Amino acid sequence: MRRSKLEMYVDILKVLAHTGPLKLTQVMYKSNLNDSMFNEYLGFLIKQGFVEELTVKKKSVTYAVTQRGITVLKYFGEPIQEICVIKKISQTKVFRELDAIR
Repeated sequence: MRRSKLEMYVDILKVLAHTGPLKLTQVMYKSNLNDSMFNEYLGFLIKQGFVEELTVKKKSVTYAVTQRGITVLKYFGEPIQEICVIKKISQTKVFRELDAIR
């Protein structure tokens, strides 16, 4: 099932909230996004102030969720999971009904 933009934003925020500051590729792999999509979504999250760039030892850049990002997770994290469960249940019902017709 394809994820919506909101689900992808929430996934990135969850990764950063649960694991702490991470490098770009680590966040990308853990949120299960390809690099072009990830860069677009991360750029949006940074621009909105939900994620911040941290420079470590003048070379390494890591990313961390901000307090504003944590607030967004509180509002959208649980409802998104519930919607996904509802989508799965409704898809399962449709497949069962199709099988019954056959």
